[in-house]
Amino acid sequence: MSTQAPIFAKIDKSQFFRTLNKRVNEYFKENNIKKTGNWQLHLKTIVMFTLFLAPYFFLLTVDMPFWLYILLNVVIGIGMAGVGMNVMHDGNHGAYSDKSWLNKIMGSSIYILAGNVYNWQVQHNVLHHTYTNILGHDEDLEAGRILRFSQTSKWYKHHKFQHLYSIFLYGLLTFNWAITTDFLQMKRYLKRKLSYGEFKSPTFQWTTLAITKALYFSIWIVIPIVLGITWWKVLLGFVVMHYTAGLILSVVFQLAHVVENTVNPEPNENGEMENTWAVHQLFTTANFAPKNWLINWYTGGLNHQIEHHIFPNISHIHYGKIGEIVKQTAKECNLPYYEFKTTRAAIASHFKHLKELGKKPQLA
Repeated sequence: MSTQAPIFAKIDKSQFFRTLNKRVNEYFKENNIKKTGNWQLHLKTIVMFTLFLAPYFFLLTVDMPFWLYILLNVVIGIGMAGVGMNVMHDGNHGAYSDKSWLNKIMGSSIYILAGNVYNWQVQHNVLHHTYTNILGHDEDLEAGRILRFSQTSKWYKHHKFQHLYSIFLYGLLTFNWAITTDFLQMKRYLKRKLSYGEFKSPTFQWTTLAITKALYFSIWIVIPIVLGITWWKVLLGFVVMHYTAGLILSVVFQLAHVVENTVNPEPNENGEMENTWAVHQLFTTANFAPKNWLINWYTGGLNHQIEHHIFPNISHIHYGKIGEIVKQTAKECNLPYYEFKTTRAAIASHFKHLKELGKKPQLA
């Protein structure tokens, strides 16, 4: 990862963001509503936590056939992804509530999802949201040698098959969070003194990581074994839960930035980007299935990534409404607004794009 941050252009001749920001602010003012979550988000929070935790307590207290045990771990994984996309995500963006303490509580739900608040806020809020799709700065594009998400990433022979094997790796996302990623990220971020908000001491961060990881594995591994569930069933259920959640989260994230239309802009020799930050988001981000009520509800508005990237501090509950404002403003300014009408179309575009990126560069 490069340490020299790109510089975005300061002048936008189209006045896109100034116009858009004014219109969005007027929408909230005219309708007398807050930009944070409302009763719909609070109700969804209850549903998602129930989906996530109810099967867990059921597994601990009821003897059941093996097939049902596996099925319930799949349900836990679905709930785990749901809490992450709807509750944790809004909380760590300060969009869940206008009360900071409530945002912190909801954002801290990441600790029972296998993650870490500090790491997530740096990777997502700071690096991804600021330097979206810029290789060397947006870590969401980093997949080692296994996958190639950018035209400028180094190509290896096995990449020509990545559109076939990538889906099997996507399920490992949260499993990696739990086992290795958090430790590697914390070491890297603390060394660079990165933070979202106040920079807390490395001792505090490492202590928090150690305690929360111990609690996490106690909840999902130790307690079930102590209560009498066979150790191999516990480990298998743990893998099934994580694989389900990881697969859902990975696919949703990839459909926003790694599809055919989105680009990977690079800074010039002076480290300068061609566009302003807001316009940059339009070229690097895509929406999918904006009219599908189930996708809108379950993904926490992450199918409205354009709106989320431009207004990360607005709760996803409002994306459907402000999406029309963003789309119209982009059209007036002759700027792109990438959108797939269905999830199926977005998935097809993602894997077609992976296939293109998998070709040897000189033959692509």
